[in-house]
Amino acid sequence: MYRALVVAHLLGASIWVGGHIVLALAVLPRALRANDPAIVRDFEAGFEKVGIPALLVQVVTGLWLAQHWLPDVGTWFAGATPQARFVLAKLGCLAATIALAVHARLRIIPHLDETTLRPLAWHIRGVTLVAIAFVVLGVGIRTGGLF
Repeated sequence: MYRALVVAHLLGASIWVGGHIVLALAVLPRALRANDPAIVRDFEAGFEKVGIPALLVQVVTGLWLAQHWLPDVGTWFAGATPQARFVLAKLGCLAATIALAVHARLRIIPHLDETTLRPLAWHIRGVTLVAIAFVVLGVGIRTGGLF
């Protein structure tokens, strides 16, 4: 079961992180050059159909894997072991992702036009960097550290 969880987690991460890297490095620059939010909106419309389920798979499998590594949930927040610190950092990344997504969904996307494209670009860059941090931290949990 553990290996299946890792595979599902990695597939979810591949979709989530890969999609955001494509968005940040290919789609967003094109939209900013053209000052056309429809380019981002069109990408997001397609990506959300696979990206949101991938993120949900990551959350479920990530919590399950964290419990595998640290069966006592209370230890996640104590930071007494390297694994606990990585789990806590990944939970922080999840909170940052949710905060950025909620803010963008409620404040920027409903009014997305040429004037709000740049603030959305900062959200996209932020979510992309947090997604990359998720991967780096995940490697750290599995390998015992980052370096």
